Amino acid sequence: MNTVIPVALKELAARLPAPLYAVGGSVRDFLAGHFPERADWDICSPADEAEAEAAARACGFTVRAVYRNTGTVKLADGEGTEYEFTRFRSDKYVRGIHTPAEIAFTDDIALDARRRDFCANAVYYDIAAGEYRDPLGGIADICAKKLRTVAPAKKVFGEDGLRLVRLARLAAQTGFAPDEECLAGARGHHALIRDIAPERIYAELNLLLHADKKAGGERGPYRGLCILRDTQVLSELMPELAAGGGMPQRADFHRYDVLEHSLRCVLYAPPSVRWAALLHDVGKPFCMLRDGNFYAHPEEGARIAADILARLKAPKKAAERTVRLIALHMRDYNLAMRESKVRRELLEEYPLLDDLLALRQADYSACKDDTSPAPGVVKWRRILDKMRAEGVPFSLKELAVNGTDLAALGIRGRRAGETLHELLLYCVQDGTRNTRERLFKHLKNCTKERS
Repeated sequence: MNTVIPVALKELAARLPAPLYAVGGSVRDFLAGHFPERADWDICSPADEAEAEAAARACGFTVRAVYRNTGTVKLADGEGTEYEFTRFRSDKYVRGIHTPAEIAFTDDIALDARRRDFCANAVYYDIAAGEYRDPLGGIADICAKKLRTVAPAKKVFGEDGLRLVRLARLAAQTGFAPDEECLAGARGHHALIRDIAPERIYAELNLLLHADKKAGGERGPYRGLCILRDTQVLSELMPELAAGGGMPQRADFHRYDVLEHSLRCVLYAPPSVRWAALLHDVGKPFCMLRDGNFYAHPEEGARIAADILARLKAPKKAAERTVRLIALHMRDYNLAMRESKVRRELLEEYPLLDDLLALRQADYSACKDDTSPAPGVVKWRRILDKMRAEGVPFSLKELAVNGTDLAALGIRGRRAGETLHELLLYCVQDGTRNTRERLFKHLKNCTKERS
């Protein structure tokens, strides 16, 4: 591992009065053979935070923050690489609460290891000595691709509810499988996720939904979601979504129940629409219980998804985009929409179009694991290509006339904006109309009709 340790970290290890260890994800990923280009560096030592801060400053690090109550120092080297130093310690928790209630500093590496979550994350690398320290057998777990808790699982999950989501996220990112005790411990404490701040939960879920960027591969997000489902944590976080478990769908269109279809939609979705893929059918259980059918599920699903994302305190713009995609995902599902209507929809939703078509393809593929082009996507792309070939403008900037031209005709302010939008709609049915001559002629005819 010495080959991947940054030079600045080696210098810090040489200056500290006690051994300095790399620990956690960086060591795990190196031993698993999947070391990333930019690692997250967690480092620790029996040395206290004051000694670490002084040594870091002497080595040219920037000290971002010091938290003396937890023995933590946040650092950055001259290359911009960030590190989090923690002093060896032992933690005690109030049941389920993420922040330790009591902290006791120690020189014992085994006690420090016991405060962590999984044995695979409790392997230490002595940077100066170039040696591994493995107090809990984590190296064997890494080789076996196994997630095993550092103490009895009921204790580990009972201490910190965030570990319930971290379990799923780590399994998604690494491809490691939780052992049976681990899963049972999480299942037995699933309700403790209620005690965790929603921002922390959202951050973990977002990492899980994009876990295919890590060693877990393309099935990583699906694997993590299945663990959330099987441990009943999903029922706590999104009961509206979990309600689709065991709810059948039309066998001629679907191979899976509502929940399994939603999880598989994530499997087929690109990163930009993972949240929309997960929640696209969240309105189905509600509609089935209310109406006995799924007909209104896009509209109800958009409403319910907005509630879920607000509850998780998701970023506002991302949430709004996700909700809009869900509301639109069934447009022209039966291919009955006239081309003139499709053209108008393509114009109105143009900023969302790539993501909308990607979501519709993922939805189609998740029905029966069919990765062939979705008929609805094929139809809309064919019309879109036709519009582009005609030169249809998709924004006001692409119109052959602008606000200045309208002002010269005495059309200003709000009326000018409305007129430009009307011209876009005029061009959407035939791109050859987008010339100054034809647009001015159209304006003149419209003025005559109104007079």
